Amino acid sequence: MSEHETGMWLQSDDQVAVELLLAVRAGDVGVIQRLLSNDPALASARIVGRKGGTSTVLHLPTDWPGYFPNGPQIVKLLIEAGADPNARTSKQGSQSGPGDETPLHYAASSDDVDVAEVLIDGGADVEAPDGSIGTPLANAVGYGCWHVARLLVARGARVDAAWLAAALGLLDRLDVILGANPPAEDVSQAFWHACAGGQRRAAEYLLSRGADLNWVPDYASGTPLDAATGPDTRQENVISWLRELGAATAS
Repeated sequence: MSEHETGMWLQSDDQVAVELLLAVRAGDVGVIQRLLSNDPALASARIVGRKGGTSTVLHLPTDWPGYFPNGPQIVKLLIEAGADPNARTSKQGSQSGPGDETPLHYAASSDDVDVAEVLIDGGADVEAPDGSIGTPLANAVGYGCWHVARLLVARGARVDAAWLAAALGLLDRLDVILGANPPAEDVSQAFWHACAGGQRRAAEYLLSRGADLNWVPDYASGTPLDAATGPDTRQENVISWLRELGAATAS
């Protein structure tokens, strides 16, 4: 019997699940401590959504858009109470598959570097595969989450693709990965991500190796220039937050 078939299961509209979610969103550590004290099994519970997909309690404070009040403290509290930092979501029922994600995948996709650091310290696998893009590092780079991306590299994540090395400006690694005769598409893909990451030296190097100046990936919209001029995930997150508060521009 798998880990997903044992332990506590909660429907997302269960009173305890709702109370826990609201406490996470409000950063109310005291309420979370009370709930865990009332039932320690809650820390490792799975939450079943309305469409049948499941997540874990630890996915709540790591979910989009991230940056919940006291997020790092809540993640640390849940891990210390028994939450598995490597548990995955599932699309339907109990079995996880490609595209299902760990809490670190979630934090990597919102650039919540403080939460990501607590997860790694708590045992999260920096090489967990098969997220929405791939590893947590692939998620971070793919979604323009540069703070988490650099944290992951510093904590041992492998940079094993040219587009990852280019986006992070790791020129020596990029040269090794490409080798003498790389596929033209790999060079252009790496160029697009170098531009997205603001890595001019990497972009110049790739252009000298034949990158297509106007290459457009099939998984994103826009040319390298579009990628270079768009806000990264952290900037977009703050922009959206300010707009929700009614903030105005000077013009």
